[in-house]
Amino acid sequence: MGLDFSPVWADWPLLLRGALETVEVTAVSLVLGCVLGLLVGIGRLNPERRLVYGLCSAYLAVIRGTPLLVQLFILFFGLPQFGIMLPAFFCGVLGMGIYSGAYVSEIVRGAIQSVDRGQTEAARSIGLSSTQAMRAVILPQAVVRMIPPLGNEFIALIKNSALVSLLTIHDLMHEGQKIISVSYRSLEVYLAIAVIYFVLTGLTSIGLRRLEQHLRAGGMVQ
Repeated sequence: MGLDFSPVWADWPLLLRGALETVEVTAVSLVLGCVLGLLVGIGRLNPERRLVYGLCSAYLAVIRGTPLLVQLFILFFGLPQFGIMLPAFFCGVLGMGIYSGAYVSEIVRGAIQSVDRGQTEAARSIGLSSTQAMRAVILPQAVVRMIPPLGNEFIALIKNSALVSLLTIHDLMHEGQKIISVSYRSLEVYLAIAVIYFVLTGLTSIGLRRLEQHLRAGGMVQ
């Protein structure tokens, strides 16, 4: 029968709107994931603080040990059984943010531990507290080192965001399925969706690569 992309061209605005929704969900989720990851990553730096370390380690084990789709379904379909009704967009962002936070926490912890311990000792020797040394000396250096792996996490989130379509969020995948339900041209629509995801991840990779090159040129990345 051959390929017929006419339904894709006819409903291109729907796919574009879905792509913008995908970017929005991903960006907000990444911000939430970075906040959670920072807190959990710092919490896992000191095993001597057993309660904080234990809670952070448990969060990491549970979130990384279960599928993202199951976590999203628990938020969207499970919480209403306890009278907690959350909007679909909020469930999607919350679920992806929590999931991303577990991976970001390891990026944060690794970046902080990669900073020479002499930096902390030097900061303490001039009268800074541990918290002040972390905020003013260690974190600025660690953040620069986090950029490449955080970029990979952002790209992974863009691809994982396809799952939020199952929560009725009008993302790229959801809009594509609406076109399929009318045109019955699933192959053509999925090919178009794949191309859009490829463009989104490609643009993200290029932007992150240029940012890293800029930081290296400025001597900020060793």
